[in-house]
Amino acid sequence: MRVLLVEDNDRLGALISEAIRGHGFAIDHLSSAEEAELAIAANRYDAIILDLMLPGRDGLSIIQPMRQSGVTTPILILTARDGKDAVIQGLNIGADDYLCKPFVMDELIARLRALLRRPGQALGVLLRERNVELDTAERMVRINSVPVDLSRRELGALELLMRRSRRVVQKADMEESLYGFGEEPESNALEVLMHRLRKKLSSAHAEVEIHTLRGVGYILAEVPC
Repeated sequence: MRVLLVEDNDRLGALISEAIRGHGFAIDHLSSAEEAELAIAANRYDAIILDLMLPGRDGLSIIQPMRQSGVTTPILILTARDGKDAVIQGLNIGADDYLCKPFVMDELIARLRALLRRPGQALGVLLRERNVELDTAERMVRINSVPVDLSRRELGALELLMRRSRRVVQKADMEESLYGFGEEPESNALEVLMHRLRKKLSSAHAEVEIHTLRGVGYILAEVPC
């Protein structure tokens, strides 16, 4: 899952980014409406966290053009406690939820997950494929009910494969989901990551395995009997 954060306060943006990465998301942090519009046009995001008080143009100026162009990505807006009029306007033109500053980081994560669980979004809480179970809230994988230790990106890759089980996940889609801006992977980084994940699944006797389709991507399939 890839999230766009638009927040001009560098310290707050860094804290939010750290918290969101800790829950298994890739995140791009930008600080202006102009940068955000370019990023939204060039990338597919699963959610957007949008501060309304931005330098130059405010966050509201992003929302309506997005919706008019058919972009349905859920938007969580951030605002100061005295900014309720802007919140109402934002919700009326297409935002999905709001959070007043200052806020508790756990509430931000909870609201983000709630948005992604809404109909039409992809984030279910519990994913299962054969004897493999992935709890997206706890960020925990269990195989035959036994916890399996995965890195953040290994878990993210497995989550994407489980959500698209028996369908090919293109390499570019996998990299876009796992790496944010400023996290350019080395040429073979994804292959190394998938090799490690494949070994961990096999060692834990998973009843699913990852197949590589050279030049295309990856697919999660049942282990042949």
